[in-house]
Amino acid sequence: MRVRGLLFSLLLLWGVLVGVPASAGTGGATVVREQQLSERLLELTVRSEAVGREVGVRLLLPKDWRRAPYRKWPTLYLLHGCCDGDTGYRSWTDKTDVEAFTARTNVLIVMPEAGPAGFYSDWLKGPAWETFHLTELKRLLERKYRSGHDRVVAGLSMGGFGALSYAARHPGFFKAAASYSGVVHTTYQGKRSTDLVTGIVGQTSGDPFALWGDPATQPEIWAAHNPYDLASRLRGIPVYLSTGNGEPGPLDPPGSSFDWLEQLLGEQTVAVADRLRAKHVRVITDFYGPGRHTWPYWERALHRSFPMLLAALR
Repeated sequence: MRVRGLLFSLLLLWGVLVGVPASAGTGGATVVREQQLSERLLELTVRSEAVGREVGVRLLLPKDWRRAPYRKWPTLYLLHGCCDGDTGYRSWTDKTDVEAFTARTNVLIVMPEAGPAGFYSDWLKGPAWETFHLTELKRLLERKYRSGHDRVVAGLSMGGFGALSYAARHPGFFKAAASYSGVVHTTYQGKRSTDLVTGIVGQTSGDPFALWGDPATQPEIWAAHNPYDLASRLRGIPVYLSTGNGEPGPLDPPGSSFDWLEQLLGEQTVAVADRLRAKHVRVITDFYGPGRHTWPYWERALHRSFPMLLAALR
């Protein structure tokens, strides 16, 4: 009987390691594959009921992950931007030094897929990314990867929107939020910003109003997700905002052209910073002037904001 019990335990462990759904299901999300890419980097394939398909998630494990098998870990959600297809969740580890930079930290870093233009929301007609990230994935991380209850969030561009919108829509879920060149005021100067969002959504889904509806006739849905309109709900946590102004800067190649997108997002970010201060939210800003909408600036922004994020976790 002891031999049979040991055999059963070994089979159960094997099922967890290879991602057998029966052993890894957590309330709507199931790990179907787990691949070890390096000592700390795991890539998961997760079947999500909320999204309606398999999605990718990358994890950077804490440095003491294996030496402390019963410890719960503070967690950083690190969110990607738009328009990288279904592999945006790989972008932080593929395009920055986040793996090496965090090698000595005891933080679980979670980089989940959000679709090519999911905008970190439950769509009116489409996937429920917010439910996946903050309900399904949260449960999976807590039960299978020992994520604790202390969480912070950061993201670039569309992910910057996600960081601030999630933190505001779910007070208490995150202890700090950071946006790098974020789409943080989706109705700034009317159609100048709403057309940016609907244009991106329309290119990827075919229906520009499938996300939050028509901004002209359904403004309340847009406002319910817009960090600018939700500013007062960020009171009580520190918020980090960084952006350039679109002019070629020190991290851009010689001969780079002016970047209108970074200019627009820079203006949005300044407006949000003013709004947050008016609502008595603690804001740290890095408005660094010349700089385009490119990865070298977001890598630098992660470095600069990381002490604030760690302090909030402690």
